[in-house]
Order: sequence, then C-alpha cells, then structure tokens
Amino acid sequence: MELLDLVSGAAFWVAVLRLATPLLFGTLGALLCERSGVLNLGIEGIMVAGAFCGWLAAHHGAGPWGGLAAALLAGALLGLLHGLLTVVLALSQHVAGLGLTMLATSLSYFSYRVAFPQDSGPPAIAPFARFGAEAPLLDSVPVLGQLTAPTVLAFLLVPLTAWLLNRTPLGLAIRMCGENPDAAEAQGLSVIGIRLLAVAAGSALMALGGAFLTLSAFDAFFFNMVNGRGWICIALVVFASWRPGKAMLGTLLFGAFDALQISLQSSPSGLGGLKLPYQLYLMAPYLLSITALALAGRRAQVPQALMKPWRKGER
Repeated sequence: MELLDLVSGAAFWVAVLRLATPLLFGTLGALLCERSGVLNLGIEGIMVAGAFCGWLAAHHGAGPWGGLAAALLAGALLGLLHGLLTVVLALSQHVAGLGLTMLATSLSYFSYRVAFPQDSGPPAIAPFARFGAEAPLLDSVPVLGQLTAPTVLAFLLVPLTAWLLNRTPLGLAIRMCGENPDAAEAQGLSVIGIRLLAVAAGSALMALGGAFLTLSAFDAFFFNMVNGRGWICIALVVFASWRPGKAMLGTLLFGAFDALQISLQSSPSGLGGLKLPYQLYLMAPYLLSITALALAGRRAQVPQALMKPWRKGER
C-alpha cells in the first residue's frame, strides 16, 4: 500500500476525526481542570462512567442526545466529588484522582452486571446517525457526510473554550486560580468556587468523550472500551501547553497515527510491500506521540499553582 494514496483518501480522514473525537473531549476537559490548578487523574474512570451512563440512558429510550445529557450529568457529579476531595478538603490530587478512576470504573461495571445479569452480550442501541444518512445532500460532501454530531460538537468546543479562557472574565478568573490563587482571593474571587466549577465542567467534557464511544463509535457498552484514552488525554494537555488550539492539533496527530496503523494492519501488502508484526503497528501511535510529547513538553509553561492545595487565609 502506498502511503500517499492512503493518507489522501477521504476515508482516512474520516477515521482520523472519529478517533480524535473522544480524545478531544477528554483533553479539553483536562485542560479546563488544570488551568484552574487541579489535576484530574480521574479522567479514565469518568470516561468509563460517561460511556456507561450515556449508553444506559439511550437504551432506556432517551435517545442519543438524551444519552449525551446523562453522560454530561454523570461527569459533572464525579467532578464535584473530585473537587470536594481536592479543593475543599485539600487532599492529594494524585491519590484522589486515581481513587476516582477506580471508583467510577468499578461502579460502572458493577451497575452493568446488576442491570443485565443474564445477557451474554450488551444490548445494542440506536447511535447517532451520520450526517449523510440524515441529510442525503450531505452524503456527496467528502468527509462531512460520514461524520456524526458529537464529532462536530467536539471541534466547535475548541474555539469556544479558547474564547472562554482568553476573552471572558470567567476565563481570567479560572486562569488566575491556576496561576496565583492568593491574587484571585485578593480580588474578591472565590477560589474554591471557581475551581469547583472548572473541575465539574471539565469532568462533564471528559464524560462526553466516553459517551461518544457508545453513542457514535459503537452501539453498545463493553468492558475496557475506553482502553487508556484518559491517560493519553493527560499527556496531550502537556503537549498542547494548556492551549485549546494545540490540544486539537495533538488529538488530530494521535488520531492520524492510530488511523494509519489500523489501515496498515488491514492492508495485505503492509507498508510499501514490507510486512511487519502487528505489534509494531500497535506501538507506533504511542511511540510517535511520546516523541512529540517529549519535544513539546520541554517548552511547556505549567500553571504555577497546578497540584498545589489552597486553603483560605494561608500563604
């Protein structure tokens, strides 16, 4: 298979955008949390919970949009729990985040077993339809006709998040809490309230990344479907230097690597006629992403108050 022919096809770029969508939701959510000064390592569990709650709501008749709303609510509630532990009680953000991942993941799997004890396989739902199926005129538009609404929503959130953080008083308050919470308090701002809001909103976006997997990429929920995407999002935030635009580029880069290895695995001729063990193809996106992260992370400017507990009145 010729590499140029592969990457120039519309099907390849559809795959890139679909693979990048859950990562983009998760990366924007993690970025919002971290710009306020809170590291949320519960992202993996929150994405699992979002995938389960979105699928369960759709299965019970809420439809795909209702599923997204259920996932959004579940993510916000888990974010508030993380905020209670790390912002209000000032506990270790690392320990609280890892504990939240284990709690949300285990609770989702347990709830699935309770809800469907006799099922050998997960019940299917009606996922989001691609634009070309809903509007036949769009079927002739390359790439766009093959996408679904959550993918477009994810990419629309990039300029919206950038505008929020850089052009609004709320965004300035969030960034101030992540850089110098004492200065924010001196301006009469509630550091605890702003951080709780940012963590809840960021966690809600993370849950949408998980819900995309069940409501758009697949039509069912199954164990281990998130498959480490949450940890990739944490790394992509560093790659992006905590900027939404660069976060989008990072997710597209990883999505392109992932789509490329999938295409090469399925090709009978491999890359340029060279057949390689499939494990090498599986490793390629992660190796290339680690390289890009190492190069970009050296120049990244970390929010000064990130992972630093803040207590009112303490200096």
